[in-house]
Amino acid sequence: MLTLLYIILATLFISAGALLGIFTLAIQKSKLDKMLLLLVSLSAGALMGGAFLHLLPEASQKLESSHVYQMVLFSFIAFFFIEKLFHWRHCHKGQCEVHSFGYMNLCGDAIHNFIDGLILAAAFITNVHLGIVTTLAIALHEIPQEIGDFGVLLYAGFEKRKALFANFMVALTVVLGGIVGFFLSSLEQFVVYLLPFAAGGFIYIAASDLMPEIRKERGLQKSIASFGAFLFGILIMFLVTFLEHE
Repeated sequence: MLTLLYIILATLFISAGALLGIFTLAIQKSKLDKMLLLLVSLSAGALMGGAFLHLLPEASQKLESSHVYQMVLFSFIAFFFIEKLFHWRHCHKGQCEVHSFGYMNLCGDAIHNFIDGLILAAAFITNVHLGIVTTLAIALHEIPQEIGDFGVLLYAGFEKRKALFANFMVALTVVLGGIVGFFLSSLEQFVVYLLPFAAGGFIYIAASDLMPEIRKERGLQKSIASFGAFLFGILIMFLVTFLEHE
């Protein structure tokens, strides 16, 4: 039951990130854009580092290498499908009270967060160190995502309080995913295959969603700063590997 407690605490910690959106209202847009670029870069590095330095090595110890590669590919395709499914429809009417893409964004985030919960559960069930690493990687990704999602909901026509509440309620699906993942842990293969699945998801999010945003920056100084933040994210994941062996 101690593992379940770790999972619940980790998922609640990540869910709390949804409340960060409210603090962005007091920040000037120019400063917020600079901050988000660095956070996105840090997140991309952390996800890549988490996948290649932790999840994949752990999965390789439990599965044949061919199964690991196949699961990573399947995960990459699955995340691509989920993203296309929940972001294809937009409202083109200027008079929409709440644009449909706002609700689509919430639905997509709910699915994504639930999967994050499953991934966290599998990581903690494997070992606590891997659970902490995975929590850190997901949390660093969630910070810029939740800030962005809050902005999307405001743009879609949600009032500030309603946007914050809706974003937080959707963020809580990570807790549900964690609890479901824990009770599915009796299926040993379920947990084992979730590790490369998580790695594939991390790689997809970093390579498809985050790094293209980083590449849009053309200024030399900002580009160097964002690249440095990306490397720092990888460095964090690398340094955590030493904790695993203590």
